[in-house]
Amino acid sequence: MEETIPIRDEFIKLGQALKLAGLVGSGVEAKVVIQEGEVRVNGQTETRRGKKLYPDDTFEYDGNLIKVVKRDDS
Repeated sequence: MEETIPIRDEFIKLGQALKLAGLVGSGVEAKVVIQEGEVRVNGQTETRRGKKLYPDDTFEYDGNLIKVVKRDDS
């Protein structure tokens, strides 16, 4: 099942997105799982914690699929 995380800004960095989605408890944990190749962005393994995710991008970790969406502040 796909979940979503809303963002206000133009993008969110991968490490921050993992924390926002509740998939990791800290930035250090995010760094480790990303560097170990356990995270996929848009279907591709991603090892850069600072990878920018934009609305409609997806990322996967530990069986969870998360889609980034633009938050509607209207």
